[in-house]
Amino acid sequence: MSEGEYKILDTKGRFAQAVQDGRTINDVSWTQGRILLSNRRIILASNEGKRTLPLSKIKGLGGRHDPNQNIAAVSSYLSLKIDNNVMLISASDHEEFKTSVYEAVLDQKVAQAKHPAVAGGVVQDTEWEKARLKVEEDAIAAALKSGSFVRLDLDDISGVETDQRTVNGEKRVVIQVSHVEGDTSVQTHLTGPKRICMFLQSFLAEGERRSQTNADLSEADKEVLMALYSGVSPFEIPAFIGKDVDDVEEIFERLVELDIVDEVRVRREVTLNSRGRNIASEAMNDQ
Repeated sequence: MSEGEYKILDTKGRFAQAVQDGRTINDVSWTQGRILLSNRRIILASNEGKRTLPLSKIKGLGGRHDPNQNIAAVSSYLSLKIDNNVMLISASDHEEFKTSVYEAVLDQKVAQAKHPAVAGGVVQDTEWEKARLKVEEDAIAAALKSGSFVRLDLDDISGVETDQRTVNGEKRVVIQVSHVEGDTSVQTHLTGPKRICMFLQSFLAEGERRSQTNADLSEADKEVLMALYSGVSPFEIPAFIGKDVDDVEEIFERLVELDIVDEVRVRREVTLNSRGRNIASEAMNDQ
């Protein structure tokens, strides 16, 4: 390895090229091999040879790209856009590999943050400050120059949007992250070099996808969530919303399965987790 380069992950898996020079490859198939990840590149090695993918050349990072059934049959892989090519990589531990790629690009990088930019729906008079990033398994952490520490947990995120704004005299892409901090809905704004913003947005967008579970909730489910959010005891909810105990028990079971509430003990006490607070807060705002 070159000076300053270090290994992050060495694992097995399979890989394929799905797009070459802008054209989709229809007869693409997987190649088994070894996947090495450093802080500068990905090396794909197999019996057919070795291919190097510089991290600095990655211009897009996503999920599904299924040109044929052979690719579609694989449940988890990462698609990397490099110039006019798209490479698909399915590591033996997909989540570990995906997190490691973000770590390789974002870890210890310096961005700028405004936190909180909005709290409880009120715009705050907060200044931009330098923030050193740290990638965790399900979160982005940022140590601010002022000494504050911000942790953007994917399960706490309800929305991620981007906007063009002037920051310190320069036009920048600003990532606006809506999330829960304690019991308060806040927004944290992040910006930095274009490539850093691309990877940050991609990582944080997973939290937004997780929060979309609420689209599958019935009105009765939302009633229960709002009651819990308002401080009503689980034992008092049937009378509070005017439903039978057995019906509410079934709702509790469904919400536990959806990972929106945590079960405290059987018969039946539950407490809202961070995702549940997010959904309940949004449901109340829609009333």
